[in-house]
Amino acid sequence: QVQLVESGGGLVKAGESLRLSCAASTVNFRVDDMGWYRQAPGKQRDLVAVITRGGNTDYADSVKGRFTISRDNAKNTVYLAMDSLEPEDTAVYYCKMSTVTWGPRRDYWGRGTQVTVSS
Repeated sequence: QVQLVESGGGLVKAGESLRLSCAASTVNFRVDDMGWYRQAPGKQRDLVAVITRGGNTDYADSVKGRFTISRDNAKNTVYLAMDSLEPEDTAVYYCKMSTVTWGPRRDYWGRGTQVTVSS
């Protein structure tokens, strides 16, 4: 069973930066899309950023120009660099990895890491 473990969350002030990491428990499978999502209290989980295996990226409008997603295919790890953080970025951040290595597409989720931005 593949597990994803996020790290790098924390409490910061507005304008500061954080870097999140998410690593799969094994490198013995091919990851297609990797993504970061976030969920604020009382709200639905929304896409923040996604990156394909080839490196194409897409971002939510609210984070464009401030967040950068990247990946290391050899390590099955995805990163999210967050700059100019705003209180509205406060949420639990989850990573997701998708694969068809074993047949039909499977999505794996991490347990989440809390990001809190104070004003």
